Amino acid sequence: MRLGMVGLGRMGGNMMERLRQHGHEVIGYDRNPAVSEVSDLADLAVKLGDTPRVAWVMVPSGKPTDATIAELRGLLGEGDIVIDGGNSNWRDSQRHGAELATKGIGFIDCGTSGGIWGLQEGYCLMVGGAPEYVAVAQPAFDALAPVGGFAHVGPVGAGHFTKMVHNGIEYGIMQSYAEGFELLKAVDIELDANAALKAWRQGSVVRSWLLDLLCLALEADPGLKSFQGYASDSGEGRWTVNEAVRLAVPMPVISSALFARFASRQDVSPAMQVISALRSQFGGHAEQAIDRRPAESLDGGGDNKGKVVPG
Repeated sequence: MRLGMVGLGRMGGNMMERLRQHGHEVIGYDRNPAVSEVSDLADLAVKLGDTPRVAWVMVPSGKPTDATIAELRGLLGEGDIVIDGGNSNWRDSQRHGAELATKGIGFIDCGTSGGIWGLQEGYCLMVGGAPEYVAVAQPAFDALAPVGGFAHVGPVGAGHFTKMVHNGIEYGIMQSYAEGFELLKAVDIELDANAALKAWRQGSVVRSWLLDLLCLALEADPGLKSFQGYASDSGEGRWTVNEAVRLAVPMPVISSALFARFASRQDVSPAMQVISALRSQFGGHAEQAIDRRPAESLDGGGDNKGKVVPG
């Protein structure tokens, strides 16, 4: 099939390449003229030819996606299809679907997982939209997803809601590995934490692709010294927790993982300063000094990072 790929970054560019490897004709557009194959979205719409024209959007969520879909709405017509494969909020996707429907344009929200490995391994696709539009785009979905990696999960909005929950679960798994690794490193016996994680990849109930990736990171940088421990969040973790609150679904693990990322951005925690001050007030507990120098500057190397330094 023929389709347009809008946004040729790390995800969109690789997806275009995988589609082409499976015999599909893909016309790529990007704001960067060095990689774009057409001059603008209007040019893309013309080159897509006859209806149904399919435009797959892979740009950052929020205003960039809003602006792109709004422009495509003015360029496409009845029977054409817009697919949003980015990490949009599912409520935004419902709005996009309703806006495009006024012109008879179909909309599919496609939660996409696979990252930079997707070109080689394929992408997990979680799709929301009307069955007749999904059927038109099915050849592209079949090319992008590995066997069993595609699901039409419901109407418009369902795809990005599913991807939101997927990313919330990812937060929790990553935090569990991180906390377990820290405990393995902190114990006061000789213990090879890297070897333990490597063994967990075979036969263990906690094996996963994320664990594989952690082991790859440790092989490249055994002490993870190139990382500062500042963990950003894409927004989907927040949306997941917000939805849990709205629907009264208990979600302590994912919530804690999100808050841990917030904590990672603080050199000094105001909350912990309050706790320390209160301990001093009610119990006369003196605050112990923490050496916050980089781990490699401390005697004994990384194992001493964050440990109490006797005063």
